[in-house]
Amino acid sequence: MRLLNAHDIPCGPILSMKELAEEPSLRATGTVVEVDHPKRGKYLTVGNPIKLSDSPSEVKRSPLLGEHTEEVLAELGYGPPDIAALRSGKVV
Repeated sequence: MRLLNAHDIPCGPILSMKELAEEPSLRATGTVVEVDHPKRGKYLTVGNPIKLSDSPSEVKRSPLLGEHTEEVLAELGYGPPDIAALRSGKVV
C-alpha cells in the first residue's frame, strides 16, 4: 500500500471476515450490525447501506417459518374460523 499511496493510487487493506466483524468503526456506523434471532441466537449481518438522517432504519431478524401467517391471512379477509379450518386442513 505504501508504494501505491506514493503514486496517489487509491488502495486499502483487504480484511478477513473476523477482522470485519471486530472492526469498531463498522459497528459504529451501522455497516455491520448484531441481530438477535430466537432460534439462531445472536449473529452479525450487513446493516442498511442507505443512511438518511430524518429516516433512520433498523435491521431486524428474518421471520420464522409461518410466524406471520395469521396476520397475513387476516389482512386478506380471513376470519379466525377460516384460519382454523385452513390449519386443520393442513393448508397452512
